[in-house]
Amino acid sequence: MTEETARTDHVTLDDVARLAGVSMATASRVLSKSPRVVRPELRDRVLAAAERLSYTPNPHARALARSSSDLVGLVVHDIADPYFSSIAAGVTRVAEKQGAMVLLGTTLRDAEREIEYVAMLRAQRARAVILVGSRTTDDEMTERLASELTAFRATGGRAACVSQPRLGVPTVRPDNFEGARKLACALVELGHRNFAVLGGPSFLLTARDRLEGFLQGLEESGGTAGVVLEGAFTRDGGHSAALELLGRGSTATCVFAVNDVMAVGAMAALREQGVDVPEDMSVAGFDDIATLRDTTPALTTVRLPLEEMGEEAARLTLVPNPEPDSAPLSAPAKVILRESTRRLP
Repeated sequence: MTEETARTDHVTLDDVARLAGVSMATASRVLSKSPRVVRPELRDRVLAAAERLSYTPNPHARALARSSSDLVGLVVHDIADPYFSSIAAGVTRVAEKQGAMVLLGTTLRDAEREIEYVAMLRAQRARAVILVGSRTTDDEMTERLASELTAFRATGGRAACVSQPRLGVPTVRPDNFEGARKLACALVELGHRNFAVLGGPSFLLTARDRLEGFLQGLEESGGTAGVVLEGAFTRDGGHSAALELLGRGSTATCVFAVNDVMAVGAMAALREQGVDVPEDMSVAGFDDIATLRDTTPALTTVRLPLEEMGEEAARLTLVPNPEPDSAPLSAPAKVILRESTRRLP
């Protein structure tokens, strides 16, 4: 047996990738006939390199590569928030049809935990990971998470997000800015001119987008926001912010909270202080979570198709087809006027 023959008996995937000038992940996709799209010129280079080196796939290695589980990691900020549980319901519905099991992780908006969850899912060779929740203004943490997702996908996993498109993976993007803008215009049409905004944490892009959209709508339609308060993105955050608003003696006729759970907390605080909603002060939120059915008065809000957003994110990762590019898919927002906002005389 010649030296060359002995060498080709031990040709590895790494050898093929090096000769072709591509990553091992790309070489693997080509040679395993993965459904994930590879550019034709790269595919030709990999096939040519494999032929030149007489590469034969190692059956044991291929078996290991296919050993990824039917586990789908769903990582959310706070499962107690109906926004996330509604999206989770949509993800689970599609996962069941695809024979996958959903593992739920809650980060409580801790960016470090989000990264740790993705790393754990990569170690477990999960089939897919879906991240649900606002991105932040922390560029370093965003880059670290994006790198972890890249490593996850390099092993054959698929990933998607429901948030802002900042991680380089397929993303379902809620139409936060435009929905808030339309809500502001609708409330001004009811006769309101002086508003207070419970803006949520400024480091969350969702809160920022909704605040900026609402302020843009006020500017276009003739309203003003005399007070903008930050607060936790929770029911208690809305409650505390509303008490602070009253303590300042605000003359606003309408309060906009950047999510529904904050709006519900604000309504509770106003009620405790003897402020009638909507006679004394109108209140509006954003999301149209399912629990609003039990809220009195019924809350004016902006409806997002929450379960459908979860379904779409699951389809992006679980339905067998070539993985789409990372261009975001927009989830439309619709203004829903209810009894918590009244028309001014």
